[in-house]
Amino acid sequence: MTTTVRQPGATARLKPTFDGAALAAELDQVRRHAWQRQRVYGDQIGQASKVDWTCLALRSPGGDGDRTDPGGPGPVDFADTPWLERTPQAREVLRSIPAPLRAVRYMALGPGTHSHLHFDTKYGPSWGVARLHVPITTNPDALLHLDGEEHCWQPGEFWFGDFSRNHQVGNDGTEPRVHLVIDCLVVPELAEIFPDSWREFLLEGGAVLNRPATPLPGSPKEWECAFEVPETFTDWEEEDGAFLDPAVPRRRATVHAEEDHLLLTYEGAAPVRLIHLEDGEFRYAGWSEERTVQLHCAGGEVVLRSRVGSTVRTLTLPMLHHLR
Repeated sequence: MTTTVRQPGATARLKPTFDGAALAAELDQVRRHAWQRQRVYGDQIGQASKVDWTCLALRSPGGDGDRTDPGGPGPVDFADTPWLERTPQAREVLRSIPAPLRAVRYMALGPGTHSHLHFDTKYGPSWGVARLHVPITTNPDALLHLDGEEHCWQPGEFWFGDFSRNHQVGNDGTEPRVHLVIDCLVVPELAEIFPDSWREFLLEGGAVLNRPATPLPGSPKEWECAFEVPETFTDWEEEDGAFLDPAVPRRRATVHAEEDHLLLTYEGAAPVRLIHLEDGEFRYAGWSEERTVQLHCAGGEVVLRSRVGSTVRTLTLPMLHHLR
């Protein structure tokens, strides 16, 4: 990973602190509902966790209250689930975050449960994403090991963790350890809740800063087109810049209108909704500006970009045809 500014560390204590007792009382209400095992997300929803690691979604792709995965590029963006209406204390936490929210989940690690050592691909500011934690219930034997350091965050505290680094969680206590886990896009305003020591990294080249969505100029039909892309570009977990290799096989991509928005469909893959940024450049719904597609319909070109911090990799390709 190449960035121009060094990240200050793997974790940061954030501002403010919340009422842990009030959050715990609210948690008791929704714990009466049977939570489901956490699932991963790749090109689609993956298998359920084999250990006692359960979730309740307050925000999810499409606002589906039964989804326990963190989501990713897909045909719908993130929305509140019905559970968020029932958790006013959690809503207060979310209102304090000056950034667009992605998945928000209560995550419960059962007694005697341990994860394997792993990392969450591209879940860090260098790719435009931040994962925040507010512990609600914990115990001294519920520990997070992140990037070689041990943590036991306390109820009501507010933390950032770079979970793109190696980490493992375990609970050797007798009660579940429950955190409110919040994924958000990195924007300049997010630096306000980080320590001052993070300001340079977040604002001056270490992080991908996401631009706000803007209305699509003209009719969606005017943007319909087809082109070929390196197949590695269709894999949002691909190694940074792998799509630039001229030896990588290509697959057909089609942009077509659906009501008031655009869907990008790669050959053999599920469609992804496009979110317009500016000048015909789009990110994927459910993802950050780590990956964008820019359509120059008048010029008959498509520009593919991937980003890591201030590093931008670009590939310009011809359109096969403009479908208008």
